[in-house]
Amino acid sequence: MRTIRSLLVANRGEIALRVMRTARRLGLRVIAVHSDADTGAPHVAFADDAVAIGPGPAAESYLLGDRIIEAARRTGADAIHPGYGFLSENAGFARAVEAAGLIFVGPPANAIEAMGDKAESKRRLIAAGVPCVPGYEGDDQSDARFAEAAGQIGFPVMVKASAGGGGRGMRLVRAPGDLEAALGLARSEARSAFGSDRLILERAIVRPRHVEVQVFADRAGHTIHLGERDCSVQRRHQKVIEEAPSPAVSPELRAAMGAAAVEAARAIGYVGAGTVEFLLDEAGEFFFLEMNTRLQVEHPVTELVTGLDLVALQIAVAQGAPLGIAQDDVVLRGHAIEARLYAEDAGADFRPATGRIALWSPATGEGIRIDDGIATGQEVSPFYDPMLAKVIAWGETREIARTRLIGALGRCVLLGVVSNKRFLTQILERPSFAGGAATTAFIAEEFAPADLADPDPDLRALAAAATLLFCAGREDALAASAGVSRALLNWSSSAVMASAVDLGEDGGTRTLWVTPRGAEDYEVSDGAATLPVALRAGALWIDGRNCGDAWTLTEDGVALELDGISRSFRRLSRLAGEDAGGSAGDVRAPMHGILTALHVREGQEVRPGDRLAVLEAMKMQHEIVAEIAGRVGAIPGRVGAQIAAGDPIMAIEAEEDS
Repeated sequence: MRTIRSLLVANRGEIALRVMRTARRLGLRVIAVHSDADTGAPHVAFADDAVAIGPGPAAESYLLGDRIIEAARRTGADAIHPGYGFLSENAGFARAVEAAGLIFVGPPANAIEAMGDKAESKRRLIAAGVPCVPGYEGDDQSDARFAEAAGQIGFPVMVKASAGGGGRGMRLVRAPGDLEAALGLARSEARSAFGSDRLILERAIVRPRHVEVQVFADRAGHTIHLGERDCSVQRRHQKVIEEAPSPAVSPELRAAMGAAAVEAARAIGYVGAGTVEFLLDEAGEFFFLEMNTRLQVEHPVTELVTGLDLVALQIAVAQGAPLGIAQDDVVLRGHAIEARLYAEDAGADFRPATGRIALWSPATGEGIRIDDGIATGQEVSPFYDPMLAKVIAWGETREIARTRLIGALGRCVLLGVVSNKRFLTQILERPSFAGGAATTAFIAEEFAPADLADPDPDLRALAAAATLLFCAGREDALAASAGVSRALLNWSSSAVMASAVDLGEDGGTRTLWVTPRGAEDYEVSDGAATLPVALRAGALWIDGRNCGDAWTLTEDGVALELDGISRSFRRLSRLAGEDAGGSAGDVRAPMHGILTALHVREGQEVRPGDRLAVLEAMKMQHEIVAEIAGRVGAIPGRVGAQIAAGDPIMAIEAEEDS
């Protein structure tokens, strides 16, 4: 046996952290690699050592096997775990790791090659007696031969890239006249994604379930399966929700699918963790789809129902240890469901989103597991897959797991970047999903574009944002005022006044009026209706209801979650001497107060730093000075008048460049 004492994880994000946590629990030293974009990422901070391997784009960092192997040499690593994605199914990388004298925590390179080519893998598994979808995997790649094969198979057919998966290089063809165009598009995508434009053809199974079986094998050839996962809820052939066991699989079908998966693994001399994917049709027949020669994204649901740590098993098998588990030892207990939390805009055709995470607070609770790789303040870059975290729930029954997952998603707070969290909850709440009837057509059948877009913010959301920004401006004013007691907050020597707060959101700009009604209470109006809002111990109370503390101030405004919808509002009012909206020459009151002096008149020339006016607030005199050079325009402010925060005092017409 070879011993692993130090493990380098050739990945990033949640899977890097998930592997490292088990490795550290086993007493191993853990090493991270990172791109320039991930210098401050959580997996880097967690590791015992970390090595920079290149710029942000994956092709210049995480996909460079030689740099990763060099990092392993420099840090004294004994082994490399590839995670999933990137180089995890690259046979050349696996060989290079072994050639460098390191242990590759994954299957042999020959097994990766055998299953990496869809045509070759189907030929092998047909020979091994594994049920496969009828199709064409031949060397003749001409359009004419594909047309002939499609006619023999019968429409609809599925065109697939031979060298890869993940929905790329894949096209559904319903009629003969659409085949030529589909072949061209699939070839182009396959060439770009996998470096090979070879295609295969398969009979399209209408409304199937996507069911996969987790297999495990040691170096002595002992191979078992750990039950199945249902991954039918997909968009563009990408999984969104996964669960174990499948609600459509009986014990008899589980045994048959498990046996077929074990035969598939044995047929290629497999070692380690792998997943054999099947399509299950409405009649209960199953067909081999592909084999993923790595740990799957959705492996946590299998861990929760079997009680096994698959990464620990991977590490043990990689060192040459026997699996130590017989098939009869595998017992499935309860049910687990996983939801993939993506940085994407479901209402904009699932467009990936970027930005800074203003707040990330993962849920806790009985039966809840969160696998994440993000932190508050982290930048979500455009270089990598948009998956941020996995929210997983276990329960004694499927219904308990489902309701726990809905609750956990509601308690996960992700602000500052657009996510699919609301969409995940919508999926879990659909009656067809609750009834266990979802197929791969589920999202297309259940959701119209109008279902996916967030509704426009209502007065509750607007009032909450306006109150938070008003309070932030008030705190800024207090901090700038020496010797002023907090007891004077929201106090006025004259009539209580409403402050205008301008909010900017993607949908446009809205003006709200905030009126203090005590130390913690406010009334907020949009001109048509009024809501009472309070801020107590960090929690928002709206119209008498406690709406929690899912909010945070951002660089240019506020981000909050209300009624299950996350929103970001820009601060456009000049509440604390800032000017995020209007012209650069607008001079507005930075806080409530009395205008006690005006030092300029209309038409006067001013320079930056010139005194313009004096505002008395919180028993302090606050000088207001010019920020730009120009000519004083209209002066709506009047000496002796009470002015609310954000009210205009004067305008300065900026000098034109000569």
